[in-house]
Amino acid sequence: MASGCTDSMIVLDPKGPIGEQQKDLILLSTLLCLIVVVPVLIMTFVIVWRYRDNKANKAKYKPEWEHNTKLETIWWGIPILIIVTLAAITIKYTHMLEPSRPLASDKKPITIQVTSLDWKWLFYYPEQGIATVNYIQFPEDVPVKFLLTSDAPMNSFWIPQLGGQIYTMSGMAMTLHLQADEPGKYFGSGANFSGKDFASMIFTAEATSQEQFDKWVSGIKSTQPALTADGYKKLAMPGVSEVQSFSSFPIGLFEQTVTKYSAGHNHGGQASSFTDKSHEGHGKEVAASKTVTKQEGGHDHVGQH
Repeated sequence: MASGCTDSMIVLDPKGPIGEQQKDLILLSTLLCLIVVVPVLIMTFVIVWRYRDNKANKAKYKPEWEHNTKLETIWWGIPILIIVTLAAITIKYTHMLEPSRPLASDKKPITIQVTSLDWKWLFYYPEQGIATVNYIQFPEDVPVKFLLTSDAPMNSFWIPQLGGQIYTMSGMAMTLHLQADEPGKYFGSGANFSGKDFASMIFTAEATSQEQFDKWVSGIKSTQPALTADGYKKLAMPGVSEVQSFSSFPIGLFEQTVTKYSAGHNHGGQASSFTDKSHEGHGKEVAASKTVTKQEGGHDHVGQH
């Protein structure tokens, strides 16, 4: 019977350092709470049974209470100690698991820019110059720096086995660092209600070897079409989507998505989150990107961050 719950327990089967620490926090908090919950539940049933009314009950009703310092100390002291302990643990883990804090590693992080749309996920690889829809791939044991925004209603980016969720909001660029410790395909989804097809906002996050990742990037660059400015406009229209891949995309498209909703404010703990390195061989995309930006606001925002 328990096998039917396997998929719903993936939070407790972490595959990365952040997910592992969050699992420890969940279990520790649960155990501390059970110190109060279990005795209270047991005492509730015992008291209800012990003092139930029945025909054989001849005890006199004496509604007089007597103070007991020892008992008062126990039932007030233990909950207070647990609350203080939980507060200390929460403060510690809040700083440890700050989403914008880079992960300790001797390997260079890979950057993936994330845009939540209606009702799909669009991913840019600024260093590799490719883009994907509803699918991401990255090397195992390599930190992944996610930069997240939204070109649709607010949503929440979540890969349960790698770490907790973080909101994607228009006009903001959030930062999230995750890592997969072993190869595998991990379930990802939008964890926020965002319209009639919000349940279709799922994606696969696959961790592979560095060689497989490089081969995957090369395959996309040699076989898949480019994502143009007009193509992005069509993709951003409300609707579900299958997995797609693009060999290139307009430079600064992620930055334009952020700045078209705000004056360039950045959230998530880093003032220079955007990656503005030029992609070789993308002259046409740069021109397209500038054209789109000028049409929307009359100014060229490419590379301003």
